[in-house]
Amino acid sequence: MSASLMKRMLTEPDKRLLWKFAYNFGYKGMRSIEKFQKRLKRDEYFPAFLFISIINACNLACQGCWVSQSSPPQQIAPDTLDNLITECKAQGAYFFGILGGEPLLYDGLFDVFEKHPECYFLLFTNGMMITDSVAKEMRRIGNISPLISIEGLEEVSDVRRGGEGVYGQSMAGLANCTKNRLVTGVCTSVCKSNIDDLANEKFVTDVAALGAHYLWYYIYRPVGPNPTPELVLDDEQVLELRRFIVDIRLKAPLMVIDSYWDDKGNALCPAAVGIANHISPEGYIEPCPPLQFAKDNIGDGTGLYDIFNQSGFLAKFRTMCCDTTQGCIIMEHPETLADFIKSEEATDSSGRGTLLEELDQMCPCGSHHQPGKEIPERSWAYRFAKKNWFFGFGAYG
Repeated sequence: MSASLMKRMLTEPDKRLLWKFAYNFGYKGMRSIEKFQKRLKRDEYFPAFLFISIINACNLACQGCWVSQSSPPQQIAPDTLDNLITECKAQGAYFFGILGGEPLLYDGLFDVFEKHPECYFLLFTNGMMITDSVAKEMRRIGNISPLISIEGLEEVSDVRRGGEGVYGQSMAGLANCTKNRLVTGVCTSVCKSNIDDLANEKFVTDVAALGAHYLWYYIYRPVGPNPTPELVLDDEQVLELRRFIVDIRLKAPLMVIDSYWDDKGNALCPAAVGIANHISPEGYIEPCPPLQFAKDNIGDGTGLYDIFNQSGFLAKFRTMCCDTTQGCIIMEHPETLADFIKSEEATDSSGRGTLLEELDQMCPCGSHHQPGKEIPERSWAYRFAKKNWFFGFGAYG
């Protein structure tokens, strides 16, 4: 971890927001992992983190996006979202990834966040709606970190996002976050069309100079109504991305996050190990955001803790996934995933009704599980954190 990163974290964000980030996200996040592990030893299950897609509306239409928009939009009711967060707090889970669609299209979102000052909310957004007034409101509330998605530079971004001038508008949102001294992140789904532009030292230093404090790299998945499989990285490009992440962490002036490898470079899947689950806008409990099938719903009238512990479906999924691969089952074994969904008679929770057809059309893709080619962490700080608490901050991949 570089000295420049430490200096930036201590001087740039609002001190109150920095404390919320360190305590609500950092310390409580560590504690949530410990409680998760203790529950597993007692044969109990409740995820350490929860990712919630609160609405399926969006102002863009990205390649590889699994969200199908509807009219009117499907969304979780504010009272339901409030209760969901309260139930998680009772189990020691205080960190939430908030997704859409575009979550800033959800009316009353900040009102819900404000009710839970002891929690921390990672807001996955394209940044185009982060005006100065929106950034001011996030600063006032204090427990929100906007994570702005950048899918390429100017030309590539417009193609990837299905819009015009997207890159510039997202950068304007980042500027408003910086102006208001928020703890801010940038994320990108790395694919063939953007790997050269985004997985390099210049991009890292540029977004740091613009005010980002962490940079999260995903691997592109060809899912949803517009899967665009030609963008998928091949095996060597995945290894190239891993090498870059490991090396840049030694000197980057921001945190560089991934959600695919442990401290030794072994492949991991958050959904397979059960550290995180996803709630859809219709309340379905899914393994992770791109895995849009379920047999459980938060509206079933059962408490969340009981749902997670009584769900034979989620338990079978974790076993099936771990028995199949350490990597991503969507990428490596779509046919196995389709067979599992059929055998379990799971609900297609995508809203499209075509999930099985989509899986049948998929071919195995390059993935992060490449036995014998593991690349261990070189940074002692990342190695320590991944070994003891997180692999990529426990998260959505």
